[in-house]
Amino acid sequence: MSALTDVPGAVVDERGLRHVGSPVAEQRRLASGGALAPLGDRRVISVGGEDRRSWLDSLSSQALTHLAPGVSTELLILDPQGRVEHAAAVVDDGETTWLLVDASDAEALATWLNRMRFRLRVEVRDRSDDLFVVGGTRAAVAALTTVAPAWVDPWPEVSPGGWAYARVEPHPGAERDWAEAIVDAAEHVRLIDAAVRGEVALAGLDAVEALRVAAWRPRVGVDADERLLPHEMDWLRTAVHLSKGCYRGQETVAKVHNLGHPPRRVVALQLDGSDNILPARGDEVRAGDTVIGTITSVAVHHEEGPIALALVKRTAPEDVPLVVMTADGPLAASAETVVPADAGATAAVPRLPRLGRRRAAE
Repeated sequence: MSALTDVPGAVVDERGLRHVGSPVAEQRRLASGGALAPLGDRRVISVGGEDRRSWLDSLSSQALTHLAPGVSTELLILDPQGRVEHAAAVVDDGETTWLLVDASDAEALATWLNRMRFRLRVEVRDRSDDLFVVGGTRAAVAALTTVAPAWVDPWPEVSPGGWAYARVEPHPGAERDWAEAIVDAAEHVRLIDAAVRGEVALAGLDAVEALRVAAWRPRVGVDADERLLPHEMDWLRTAVHLSKGCYRGQETVAKVHNLGHPPRRVVALQLDGSDNILPARGDEVRAGDTVIGTITSVAVHHEEGPIALALVKRTAPEDVPLVVMTADGPLAASAETVVPADAGATAAVPRLPRLGRRRAAE
């Protein structure tokens, strides 16, 4: 039985397979369906029982009571002030609802769900020890033997009941083809053995992240802090149903969307790559001498070069040069607006054509 460390060129850390020698080339293979990515930073929670969908509906931001088998969606668990606490990809097979979650969030989410069961007919199990997640295009993961329907990422399409804040068309994630499959230990070992023999190409987590960041796709384990509202990451489009029944945090979601503006907003950054410097999560973003926000995600994309997502103040200026304060010194950046400063249901805003390439930092 082989391990990921036996795959030629593999670099593995506590998160899983980071790359197999060439993260940029792995992105191309992953995007084209020529590689699969073992997602060591993802976990599986199963929810069984007759009340599972209506129960999850009552707890989360998503309408799930009538979720059909095989249909993919996602949910958020919010605190009473509407701030994001947990997130999960969701797919149901007719008997079990499967939640795919970031590894850093799995134990906390499973514990919280078990506390909320009361007398309902639901069973929550953390399956981290016996099930694994593998990502790739829909066609690529279809070749795997799975224990449940594959979750197909709905991003960036606007789901029923959702709302899109980003005005750029086409959205940079429009052509992204991403699915995640749940496999058992035997299938996971079979995949690794095939990769060791050179029969299957693998891609690492660095490639997965680069494709995600380029698509402006939020992720709770990376982009969320203790204050994050779903509006700030344009997450209403796929994870929030604005007209469903009551759930914790709904009042804040409705007030911010209908009557106000999110206090922060995500921007996409094109970073100066001339000095091979990359920022870290939490690094300050400045406009002149003023701190306007912080970095949440960073990657090197196979077409766009060094890129990042950052949460900035709603009032942060647009179309001005920015600087990211890294441990290795200041790094020039230019920003593209994702969530506009006037985001909200009452804002009459046009859709704008997207530039083919984001302006390079000068």
